[in-house]
Amino acid sequence: MPHLLLLWLSFAPAGDRAALPRDSLAELSLDAVPLGLEPGRLVPKHNPLTEAKVRLGRRLFFDPVLSVDSTVSCASCHQPDHGFSTPSRFAIGVGGKATTRNPPSLLNRAYGKAFFWDGRETSLEAQALRPVADVNEMGGTVEGALKRLEASATYRAQFAAAFPNGITAENLARALAGFERVLLLGDSRVDRFRAGDVKALDDRELHGLWLYESKGRCWQCHSGRNYTDESFHNTGVRWGKDPIDLGRYAVTKQDADRGRFKTPSLRGLTHTAPYMHDGSMATLEEVVDFYDNGGGKNPYLDPIMKPLGLSKDEKADLVAFLKAISK
Repeated sequence: MPHLLLLWLSFAPAGDRAALPRDSLAELSLDAVPLGLEPGRLVPKHNPLTEAKVRLGRRLFFDPVLSVDSTVSCASCHQPDHGFSTPSRFAIGVGGKATTRNPPSLLNRAYGKAFFWDGRETSLEAQALRPVADVNEMGGTVEGALKRLEASATYRAQFAAAFPNGITAENLARALAGFERVLLLGDSRVDRFRAGDVKALDDRELHGLWLYESKGRCWQCHSGRNYTDESFHNTGVRWGKDPIDLGRYAVTKQDADRGRFKTPSLRGLTHTAPYMHDGSMATLEEVVDFYDNGGGKNPYLDPIMKPLGLSKDEKADLVAFLKAISK
């Protein structure tokens, strides 16, 4: 796997409080970013990155204390060894309850402008508290989570070190958002090729790059250094299937947004299967076939969605390039 700025492989698994990692950020720079990414992350002035804040956010992320029955943590659905997503099709919350969407990866969300598949929040801070109060995720309330944190001398001390006013809902959100902003993934072979290492990609991957930027038209949505336009598109995934998920429309109530979902980044995608907002595609080959066929036909299909006419070899080369983005 290419360079991930925060060394998450040393973290404890979700639910294992006794094995939470030591508070050492010796390997972490709050300023540096991996090769290929924009040099400036979107860090709000009201929530600057500090080591104390990131340490706290990291501990909270892996601790099930935020869930109503202390069984589910953020890491339960955003697993480090799965690209901060999950290998299951849907997120599984307290009591085994399932959501209707696949957990999006948290990698490089420091560059995000809209959060959740439907873009219902516009900041990491606002996003961070939503799962705590979702009946199908952590199943409780923010107030209840704060009471559990207040009962811990360790958390009282750690919040006091990170924030002058200690444990509050705003500070809980700021700490979690701070941790998420250091989950940066870059320095892939594609990044090294673009930086001048002409041997970083083999012939099939180079052909895949050409297809990505021409016949495949992938760049129209997966654009920029983070391979996403941060916008919303109706590609027809599971259109008309039960249960109906109208995506962005639930937020805006605009007919044009029916079936639109946020474009995910392609970075780390070899670690984040299954794919699409509903986890309905298990492999990259399935994804490429879907787009080659022009997506799922429906009245609101994005006009850029048209059959691509890729050959079998072209599909294989495109998949090879997509995989090179992640290694």
